[in-house]
Amino acid sequence: MRATLSVAYGVAWRVLHNVLRNPSLIVPSLLFPLFFFTAFAGGLSRVSQLPGFDRSFDLNYTAFQFVFVLLQSAAFGGVFTGFGVARDFESGFARRLLVAAPRRSGILLGYAVAAVCRWLITATLLTVVALLAGMQVGGGPVDLFGLYLLAFLLNLAGVLWASGVAMRLRTMQAGPLMQMPVFLGLFFAPVYVPLDLLQGWIHAAATVNPATRLLESGRSLLAGSPTEVPLAFGAGIALALAFGVWAMRGLRKAEAAG
Repeated sequence: MRATLSVAYGVAWRVLHNVLRNPSLIVPSLLFPLFFFTAFAGGLSRVSQLPGFDRSFDLNYTAFQFVFVLLQSAAFGGVFTGFGVARDFESGFARRLLVAAPRRSGILLGYAVAAVCRWLITATLLTVVALLAGMQVGGGPVDLFGLYLLAFLLNLAGVLWASGVAMRLRTMQAGPLMQMPVFLGLFFAPVYVPLDLLQGWIHAAATVNPATRLLESGRSLLAGSPTEVPLAFGAGIALALAFGVWAMRGLRKAEAAG
């Protein structure tokens, strides 16, 4: 355990050091969610006037979109860290790390810790901006903790998914493969209106989408009227565990490839 934590600390410190000292790495991860939040919460605010919207969500549209952008920032915070994993393999650093690390599982843990710390910076900035923009909050401290815990699980799932891809392909050209499934998974959820107001095939797709459970439950937590919370946490934990297995197998493939 001590060896694993030592490797994880070294990897996490290096990733965060490089990200925080390089504006080209940290700025996009900050501006990306703020752009979506401004575009959705501001430009689409009249959507909240649709008949039946207030029966499904009783806070303002800024709060409605904040939950989506928070979860989106968590997922893509993990994906952006996966880009760094691919960059490390492409530069040859990760191969040297595989040789030097006494417990190679610590490498994956270190990338995951770095992803969480990186996302916490984005989440803090996003929360401050949302509050300044007039976001209503109906939930108490426990509800809000549950919301951010759901986002943490999605961040963990995102970095494990992206790391698994990066360790298999070991090139920055794998970036679109890391990003596109996450993007589609999030946008086939009820992004602009509650699930009850969706119709047709998009309603059917959103109903079976695990991201929908996290999104709908997160919004209910922010509103102070929790619904489907056990199901949402079950979906988040299942995603993290499944992608954890995916990432560990990717690590073994990277080891075998040398």
